[in-house]
Amino acid sequence: MELHHLEAFLAVADELHFGRASERLHMAQPPLSRMIKQLERELGAPLFERTTRSVRLTTAGQALVGPANDVLEGVRVARRAVRSAGRGETGRVRLGFAGPSSHVLVGQLGRAVREHHPGIELSLRSTTYNYEALRSLVDGELDLVIARWRIEPEGVEYRPIAAEKYVIVVPASHRLASRKRLTMADLRDEEFVALPADPGSSVRDAMFELAKAAGFQPSVVQTAPDSWTVMALVAAGVGLTLTLDTAVANVVQNGIVVIPLKEGKEASFQYLVWREGDRNPALQAVLRSSAEALPAPGKESD
Repeated sequence: MELHHLEAFLAVADELHFGRASERLHMAQPPLSRMIKQLERELGAPLFERTTRSVRLTTAGQALVGPANDVLEGVRVARRAVRSAGRGETGRVRLGFAGPSSHVLVGQLGRAVREHHPGIELSLRSTTYNYEALRSLVDGELDLVIARWRIEPEGVEYRPIAAEKYVIVVPASHRLASRKRLTMADLRDEEFVALPADPGSSVRDAMFELAKAAGFQPSVVQTAPDSWTVMALVAAGVGLTLTLDTAVANVVQNGIVVIPLKEGKEASFQYLVWREGDRNPALQAVLRSSAEALPAPGKESD
């Protein structure tokens, strides 16, 4: 059974006249009659009662109308889906991100995709460290990543979407809480709370590098698995921490004070990152939306 057999059958079933059905199908009447006979032989039952004056559906023909329409509609849906996917109107884009500093950016991008490309599913995956998301991107497990780095990765394309600066977070009762700005040298004798030592912990690495440049080794008295726990420990007076302004801005926590760091005045960046040469239509549609939702730092969307 082929699709054109079902199309021929439904045309005759609708018109109940072979002549009109053949005109509708833009074909001669004899080939149409042969197609109907082929279909009847394959199904093992007559589909029409034919006389010189009329054509009527048999019981078998009536039973075939619904399934035949379903099959043809399924084909039409499949064709529309393929065309939509090819134009980037439907599909799935897997987005990875790390830490609370990315949450606002993820929300802005998600809203833009929902508004402009409702047929695209944005599948979200949160990781602890940026390098984990970048590794998943290069391995093909993710399509798009919001990340930062200290060494530029290979095999990716990217653009900056947010500027960040280092800050010091201290307990509200701390002796330094009233300061307008701090230097790393001011923190020589302080105790720190930090994320665990890990090759992908760029903020922790920056803390040790800045402390070394100021002539001391920071004393980390407590590690925590995520930024929320770090801030809770700082608020409890366990120690202070170095982090990024974007990270602390997205962690609601009472009992802390955020103070700009003199050495952190030079901005670093978060990037929107995708695999080099990836031309997935759905990804390209999301990237176009991102240009408005996540403009480059210093630019405002229209």
